[in-house]
Formats: sequence, C-alpha cells, structure tokens
Amino acid sequence: MVDGAEGLVIKAVDALPIDLEELLAPAEAEGFLALPRLAREWRERSNRFDRPGEALFEARRAGLLLGVCGLNVDPFASSGTKRAPGRVRRLFVRPEARRKGVARALVDAVVAAARGPFATLQLRTYAADADAFYVAYGFERVDSDAHVTHRLAL
Repeated sequence: MVDGAEGLVIKAVDALPIDLEELLAPAEAEGFLALPRLAREWRERSNRFDRPGEALFEARRAGLLLGVCGLNVDPFASSGTKRAPGRVRRLFVRPEARRKGVARALVDAVVAAARGPFATLQLRTYAADADAFYVAYGFERVDSDAHVTHRLAL
C-alpha cells in the first residue's frame, strides 16, 4: 500500500473493487472498452491478475475509487525468453480525478511490482493522451510490434 499526496492511497487488491461499477459508465462513454473487459474477464476467471508477478491496483482518496491498473505477464510475448515481459493493463482514472497524479501513482505501483519478476513492461494504446502520458513517464514508443506501442526497460 502506498499513501500518496493529499490522501491518495494505492494498494494491490485480490478482488475487483466492489464499486468498480462507478468507473464503468464513464469508461464506456469515452469508448474505453478495456474496463468492461476487466470486469468480464474477472467474472469469467480468464484474468484475475493472480499469476506470479501479477497484480491489480486500485487508487482511492477518502474511500472514493479513483482508478485501477493491472500488471500481467504479457500474453502476447513469446515464451522463449528467460524473463517474460510484464504488461500494463486496464489503466483507467475517473475523469474528474485526471491530471492530479492518480495515473502516475498507479503506474508507479505497477513499475515497482514489476521490478524483479519482469525485465521490461509493455503496453498497447492508440489514444494520443495515453501516448503522451507514457512517453512523459519514460516509456519508449515501439513501431515494430503489432501488440506493443510502448516499452519500459526495468
């Protein structure tokens, strides 16, 4: 658990936040289908962020769920590597909490958890604001992989 600026609390969770529904409507309104996919995959038990090295994080302030972000073993990477890359998954922050350090704190938690189990972190996004965020964070753009748009060496 990480306590951040102005009461922001980031912690790893073993279950979907009970109030995740509060984030689904704004996510769907923005066309961000990864959050409903997170809920569906959890229900179907196809992704529970429970393999070695994986984690699901939530961000809260004063008990209010502000966002979520997951860390998976990259399902698109070849298994022939000594240490598979990790993958940043399903990062979403409620609109009114954006540009207040919530996404950065969630990604900080993912990066900290990924150090050791993974040599790199990868993700795919085509949203311009997400691209700018990840590049500012230190991820490099990747043009040579259909499943990866950004990579961070750990």
